[in-house]
Amino acid sequence: MLHQPTVLCPIDFSDPSRAALEYASAIAEHFGGRLIVVTVNDPFLAEAAVAAGYEPSFTADTEHELRRFAAEGLAHRAPAAKTTEFSIAVGKAAPEIVRQAREHRADLIVMGSHGRSGFRKTFFGSTTERVLRETSVPVLVTPVDRPAVASLTEIASRIGRIVAPVDMSDASPHQVRVAAGLAQALSVPLVLTHVLEPVFIPASVRLAISGADASRRAQVEERLQGLVALASAYAQVESVILSGEPPAEIVKLADTRGAHLIVMGLHSAGLLGPRMGSVTYRVLSLAHDLVLAVPPTNAGVANSVTV
Repeated sequence: MLHQPTVLCPIDFSDPSRAALEYASAIAEHFGGRLIVVTVNDPFLAEAAVAAGYEPSFTADTEHELRRFAAEGLAHRAPAAKTTEFSIAVGKAAPEIVRQAREHRADLIVMGSHGRSGFRKTFFGSTTERVLRETSVPVLVTPVDRPAVASLTEIASRIGRIVAPVDMSDASPHQVRVAAGLAQALSVPLVLTHVLEPVFIPASVRLAISGADASRRAQVEERLQGLVALASAYAQVESVILSGEPPAEIVKLADTRGAHLIVMGLHSAGLLGPRMGSVTYRVLSLAHDLVLAVPPTNAGVANSVTV
């Protein structure tokens, strides 16, 4: 490990955010890092509290509830993170989470795929999507139905293997290095996969280019083997080329191979930074496993973990 990481965990007081907190605390504790637990108050509710003369009691009460939620959620874990801090923000959830991650120099954000909705808050789901579109650090997305965890060792024992779907873009080598480093750290195999999507090939092209489908697959195999060679220095690696709709095939592969961690890449959009592609979004919607979303370049915890 190159440094002691800072892990940021947004909380909306829902059961999914309680599960995310368990993962965040286990990771921070294992590496002797810092855990930042943050919640975001609705700005209109904050304004109403000011108008009613309830500020700063409103902020103090929110922090009290946040500390109580964390204490109850982590009561079964010992020891906890080396340093745990609590932060109360006001504003739109996703921008505030990204801002908090930047200000605290977080190496990893851990958050649930869904969260509280209805009268009190609408937090995750759309919020997770926007964070993934704007983040510059890796985001570990925890599904709703994951069992409680007490340590990183317990998390590792449940992963089995890692699946890393690659799209052969310029960001793929970085994504593969992160996935291979995690596979090495967790002592699990790594499966690199590329999904060939169905494409229409005009009849004239098929006549002019004999074996167009085979040629397309051969090109993918050659590039995929280059990524396998990159990862093989760190972990046991196999490659799989699939055909079909990428999100469904990726989730199916993870299920059949017992891979409970999917490492996805976040695509860059020039000066606008990382943007979540449609495949990553659909995988997050379909998967029942952990998903680590990796920006094109980052020196965060995903790059430096060792077990």
